[in-house]
Amino acid sequence: MMKKKYFLNAHIIDPKNSLDEVGGLIINENGKIDAVGKKVNKNNIPSREKYIDLGNKHLFPGIVDMRVFVGEPGYEYKENFKTLSNAALSGGVTSVVTMPNTSPIIDNVSIVDFLKRRGRDKSKINIYPTASLTKNLEGKNMTEFGLLQKKGIIGFTDGIKTIQNSRLMSRIMRSAFDLSSLVMQHAEDIDLAENGTVNDGIISTKLGLQGITELAEKIIIERDLSLLEDFNCRYHISQISSSKSVEVIKKRKNEVNFTTGVSINNLSLNENDIGDFRTFLKLSPPLRTEDDRLSLLEALNKNLIDVIVSDHKPEDEESKRLTFAQAATGASGVETLLPLALELYHNESVKLFKIIETLTSNPAKILNIDKGNLSIGNDADFCVVDINKPWIVKKEKLISKSKNTSIENKKLQGKVLNTYIKGEELYKL
Repeated sequence: MMKKKYFLNAHIIDPKNSLDEVGGLIINENGKIDAVGKKVNKNNIPSREKYIDLGNKHLFPGIVDMRVFVGEPGYEYKENFKTLSNAALSGGVTSVVTMPNTSPIIDNVSIVDFLKRRGRDKSKINIYPTASLTKNLEGKNMTEFGLLQKKGIIGFTDGIKTIQNSRLMSRIMRSAFDLSSLVMQHAEDIDLAENGTVNDGIISTKLGLQGITELAEKIIIERDLSLLEDFNCRYHISQISSSKSVEVIKKRKNEVNFTTGVSINNLSLNENDIGDFRTFLKLSPPLRTEDDRLSLLEALNKNLIDVIVSDHKPEDEESKRLTFAQAATGASGVETLLPLALELYHNESVKLFKIIETLTSNPAKILNIDKGNLSIGNDADFCVVDINKPWIVKKEKLISKSKNTSIENKKLQGKVLNTYIKGEELYKL
């Protein structure tokens, strides 16, 4: 059994419980939270007890990253549960939602059993797997939502593919409504985005690359929100990237129920960062204009966007050392999600409380899981952060198995010092 642990003098931010104060945290012998907040101080803990003085460093609930590609099964050479866990812990991430586009694809009950066993044996963090919306990600036949949910599947998505067929999408929503399943859509019209690699605009023309118009995203969002009028299931737009999408969301937010995510990449970078064909910045959705980026920030501040994700997509060097058109899409990001988000706080784009809310309590609420908070009686999953500590992203120092970071050599401010799960310290800087 563990000993009781006492942490004092922390700046605690816990949006779920509206906490933003200097105080302490007490963890009991079972790794659960006994007390939290300003009432926990030197005067009211047993005098002989040892405590950890956090010296006014920040203490946040463990981060819930809603969009992570793991690589296991099938692509273990890019990332596996063990390397993912270690990378996540170094970024204060204690719970992740994993995507179904592995090999084999997570679209049936037997593969879920295998996945859960693998996750249990190898992972130190909380793994919440999704299954695909359609068999084999082909966009034709629905998977068995009911059976998969019974096995512990948290939501359904075709990963980086869109449900293009409107009739199928309405059937999916009807089923999801009946079973209260969570549908996560990657909004990008297949025909409009075909062969596209970057935002359609000046940069795509300059680099001679096929562009992806922001209409590809907008059209799918508009269609899905129209379909939601009939069956208002739990529906989440995985990540938006443009001001056009923001306008649609603003218009529809009070008419139907839905939630929206954004990748930290689209909040922090724009298409100019691609420079001379930097394939590590080939992302989906693509990086768009600075105006788009600013409108995403504004949407975040106005509660039109609910969640920030890392969209962690590990790719090995070989998949990225190709021409831009052939290179794999995606960047690894689970360990830089929080520090990169803190940049938005340091440059006064977003309040700290808001950032933590979009990384903890909001995703947990959408997923219907009791994580991302410091509620009494819950598992003590949290991280201690020096939000001012400067450091530089060096890919050889990254813990993830794949080093395809989109922010190589970027100067950041804010580093996770310790990460705890169930009261146990699993990461220390």
